[in-house]
Amino acid sequence: MTVVDIPGSKSVTARALFLAAAAAGTTTLLRPLSSDDTEGFAEGLGRLGYRLERGPDAWRVEGRPAGPAVGEADVYCRDGATTARFLPTLAAAGASGTYRFDASPQMRRRPLAPLTDALRALGVDLRHEEAEGHHPLRIAAAGIKGGEVTLDAGESSQYLTALLMLGPLTAEGLRITVTDLVSAPYVEITLAMMRSFGAEVTCEGSLFSVAPGGYRATTYAVEPDASTASYFFAAAALSPGREVTVPGLGAGALQGDLRFVDVLERMGAEVRITADSATVRGTGTLNGLTVNMRDISDTMPTLAAIAPYAAGPVRIEDVANTRVKECDRLEACAENLRRMGVTVATGPDWIEIHPGTPRPTEIATHGDHRMAMSFAVTSLRTASPGVTFDDAGCVRKTFPAFHDAFAALQRAW
Repeated sequence: MTVVDIPGSKSVTARALFLAAAAAGTTTLLRPLSSDDTEGFAEGLGRLGYRLERGPDAWRVEGRPAGPAVGEADVYCRDGATTARFLPTLAAAGASGTYRFDASPQMRRRPLAPLTDALRALGVDLRHEEAEGHHPLRIAAAGIKGGEVTLDAGESSQYLTALLMLGPLTAEGLRITVTDLVSAPYVEITLAMMRSFGAEVTCEGSLFSVAPGGYRATTYAVEPDASTASYFFAAAALSPGREVTVPGLGAGALQGDLRFVDVLERMGAEVRITADSATVRGTGTLNGLTVNMRDISDTMPTLAAIAPYAAGPVRIEDVANTRVKECDRLEACAENLRRMGVTVATGPDWIEIHPGTPRPTEIATHGDHRMAMSFAVTSLRTASPGVTFDDAGCVRKTFPAFHDAFAALQRAW
């Protein structure tokens, strides 16, 4: 058995930073993820006047229920979607102040309109400085009364998460009617974490109700990142007789992306889930399948990357939202697989990959960490000289030490 320690969840760390900043008191975050995305989030909080102390295994955040400590700030969100969507929402709830948010060219291209439209509907003075519905934007904070709002979260569940976390900071609470929702398990993470910080939130069908009253500081342990774990689980499934155990991701894990192991089990891998760990073992069998990955779409590239080694076609459906991530992940996967000599077909929200023998090539990462990490798994069974990457360093977004960790796994085997 090979035990792999996976760094903290990016999604959980970002939410925890928002909640800690908004809470009354000082919060301690245990084992948060340290990566470009989360460091950018912490830096943004610092620009807004929040006080953070970052140690190797714990971060302390002094909460400010009244909002940012500075009256003006210019915040650069880097490539981080959680930073670019959550921090403007947090700042908007402040009592007063003018705040400008900008991001990298990659993040500027990603959509923001459903969230900013909802904030405007709640009375927030918000202006997009260039392209409507995209960064950069400017907010004049004056507190938020709350009330009712309708949201389309069919592009990203982060829009809904931002509004849910905003709810306790409003004067009257929020009632959010959702017309469409993708990646629903991420919303479950949000609800569970809000409750851990003392918020009252309920869900009845498509209606989410959040009571006012703010948050309470706490000590919060960040669980390992299930999306990152998917690469190591996939490596085990691809390697007969090899197995990977990830501690800290067990039956009670918050993250829906742990369901990726269910996909591997359907394909023939052996899976064991205990109270505090998950294990995948390769059996030498990898079957084709058709799978809906709407709720776990961040692991779509992981499955696409091992799909050529399956005995039959692998068809991944209902993943239109992957086209508006760090890159168009659906087409990027298809592009790289075709460069490897694999037969691939795509549609608006699906990709079908046929069995083949991937040949060595340079992977076009498009600056997307998930392209690099996914196709590292493909490289386990490519012939010499193997797979290379046009930007191997893009993994710093969520797992700066990924290549070292993946190499260590191969040595352990």
